[in-house]
Amino acid sequence: MNGNKPILLVEDDEVDIMTVQRALKEVKVMNPLEFTNNGEEALEYLNNPLKRRPCVILLDINMPRMNGIEFLREREKDLDLRTIPVVVLTSSREEQDLLQSYELGISGYMIKPVDYKQFVETIRVIDLYWTLSQFPSTNPSHE
Repeated sequence: MNGNKPILLVEDDEVDIMTVQRALKEVKVMNPLEFTNNGEEALEYLNNPLKRRPCVILLDINMPRMNGIEFLREREKDLDLRTIPVVVLTSSREEQDLLQSYELGISGYMIKPVDYKQFVETIRVIDLYWTLSQFPSTNPSHE
């Protein structure tokens, strides 16, 4: 990932959180990893002026309180939040989740592989994409 901005992981499963942390380390992604357990907590994080704006959001779909689709709907209402790229990283293979996610402006939809080596490759692909991509300048008040 570019720079040292945090990556925001929105995930409620502790094992998946540890797997993402381990995979990011293995791929040598140096960005700090921040995480929230659901969409509601993610919105609180993103709207907190004391928190650094993430370079990307890795979002699960199936979570309690506010799931990924509900989070994306809320994100769409905020012009500032819509500029933060979101990659859905989920176990959901539901076509409706895929379609709704893209309709709500995500940058990518990845199925969490069960095999750890495949999971690391998925994280490597996400990292490569964001390392090579160019993005517009963001709101400096969130830098």
